[in-house]
Amino acid sequence: MVEKIYTIPVNEAFDLYSGCPHCALYKKLEDDELDIILGAAMMEPDTRIKTNAEGFCGKHFELMFNLKNRLGLALMIESHLSENINKTLKGGFTGKINNKKLEKNQTGCYVCSRIEYKLTKMLETTALLWERENEFKTKLAAQPYFCLQHYHSLLITGEYTLNKKIYPDYADACRKVMVSYSEKLLADVSWFVKKFDYRYKDEPWDGAKDAVERAIRFLCGCKTL
Repeated sequence: MVEKIYTIPVNEAFDLYSGCPHCALYKKLEDDELDIILGAAMMEPDTRIKTNAEGFCGKHFELMFNLKNRLGLALMIESHLSENINKTLKGGFTGKINNKKLEKNQTGCYVCSRIEYKLTKMLETTALLWERENEFKTKLAAQPYFCLQHYHSLLITGEYTLNKKIYPDYADACRKVMVSYSEKLLADVSWFVKKFDYRYKDEPWDGAKDAVERAIRFLCGCKTL
């Protein structure tokens, strides 16, 4: 039985029919995590230990900065600098170990890691719902598209989650959604380009005015702000 805590948000995201459902899930997880980290959680010792060790990526620093809780953000930065960065720098050169610490401070992110863990569970739930519920098969087939990042994740997750006999049908169901959208998207982008040719300037846009924006969302997904 799929855990209910993951089933509900996945079904809700697939009911939206407005874009990549896993981008919608990512955005919801991101908003929730930022609210939590700048709330009571930032004062919890266990959380502070983790944020000291992992830090935050540039994107999530910027988002937290824009949420206006400057004092909460400053407290976390102060702790991170004191307990991690300054200690690493004062430790002197210790070869590869020192280099690994510096690399971790540049690539780690407490918010990213929490989102990734929860989103992985939701991707697993997607595959299991498709396997067990005919209604969800219909929902998946009706999706407008998956961004390339989450399409890839759906295939990888399905491969280790589903039975080998079932997986090809699941992968093909996901692929059909992608083919249908990518063909239309290519046609729209091509028409967008043609509209800059004087010979086509009086022709209707036929829904291609936002083709570039849609293409970026398709190619980059939740990496785009």
